[in-house]
Amino acid sequence: MKTPKRIEPLIEDGLVDEVLRPLMSGKEAAVYVVRCGKELRCAKVYKEANKRSFRQAAEYQEGRKVRNSRQARAMAKGSKFGRKEAEEAWQNAEVAALFRLANAGVRVPKPFDFLEGVLLMELVADEYGDAAPRLNDVELDPEQAREYHEFLIRQIVLMLCTGLVHGDLSEFNVLLGPDGPVIIDLPQAVDAAGNNHAFSMLERDVGNMASYFGRFAPELRDTRYAREMWALYEEGKLHPASVLTGQFADDDTEADVNSVIREIEAARLDEARRQAARKADDAPPAKAEEPPPPWLQ
Repeated sequence: MKTPKRIEPLIEDGLVDEVLRPLMSGKEAAVYVVRCGKELRCAKVYKEANKRSFRQAAEYQEGRKVRNSRQARAMAKGSKFGRKEAEEAWQNAEVAALFRLANAGVRVPKPFDFLEGVLLMELVADEYGDAAPRLNDVELDPEQAREYHEFLIRQIVLMLCTGLVHGDLSEFNVLLGPDGPVIIDLPQAVDAAGNNHAFSMLERDVGNMASYFGRFAPELRDTRYAREMWALYEEGKLHPASVLTGQFADDDTEADVNSVIREIEAARLDEARRQAARKADDAPPAKAEEPPPPWLQ
């Protein structure tokens, strides 16, 4: 097939020998099967921002680091340079996440290189060598559903242990390879510690898994893995081998409102005293009273 223009730099640099066929076109990128020597790989070509249906919502950007203050200011202003920098940061986020997760043992496509907005990575194939199907394209029996659900919960735990939340996990971005599920599409991955929306995204990711696999094993819909793993994460007790039950009891203890009010009032009085003390320290010293002239004494 004709080589897409965006992949030409990879061929010129010897990273890709031949583009074989398009694999899929999603909301943020088009993916092609390419030949690299004797191996088949994927080339993910990111779409330009104005041609993408997935928007870089502010909640995904929160907590992400930028190279310098100039880049941050430009991105905040939305200038042409800022939009270019934001686009590069969006793409680099997936590359960084893939390397980070693959090194941690999370089952994601192995990344190889990233050049000119094209990510070169592992082709996840089925047992016949064809591109692996997505979860939403397969029918499962209850036992398979429970097995794959358990596997993906462990993968989500591994991700959280590395400090990341997928942020858009569903049956549409999980492939089913010969060795089980493979998680894909990570440009929107968020920093668990630096993003205030991280827990709600984790809860949505886990909920999507429970909802999908619950079609085949209905009891999975009642599990509460997200709250359980997040509670351990906040306590610093979550690790890859953490034993999870899928159950979580909410704290039903009634808040002592009067005690809270007393604490607030005490803090207010302490602050008032500190401010009064500072004002006293900053006030000019009082002038000493001069004695009356001799003729008045």
